[in-house]
Amino acid sequence: MPDPRLTQPWHGVPREEIDWRPVVDEGLCNGCGVCVTGCGRGVFGYDYEREKAVVVEPLHCMVGCVTCANVCPEGAVSFPSLAGLRQLMQERGVVATARREVAEGRDRLALK
Repeated sequence: MPDPRLTQPWHGVPREEIDWRPVVDEGLCNGCGVCVTGCGRGVFGYDYEREKAVVVEPLHCMVGCVTCANVCPEGAVSFPSLAGLRQLMQERGVVATARREVAEGRDRLALK
């Protein structure tokens, strides 16, 4: 069951409306578990019978994050196109919302 703290809207866009989640290619996955243990948002689980990583909470994935794909030694983790994400950002006014969020949190976000 998704954790509501990890599925909050992304700059005003409901998380479930954003096509951003990892896919594990079973044929490439060597079962090392780097993605499972490295993801702090609990996106991955481990299938001990098949000895493979599996995506168990796709909506927990931070939009735009590709760390798991970057560190996978076999290149078994992939994501949707960044072009699609950029299009959604333009269509839904994400940049303007993010700027507003930064301005509203100026004191909280300021470097100390």
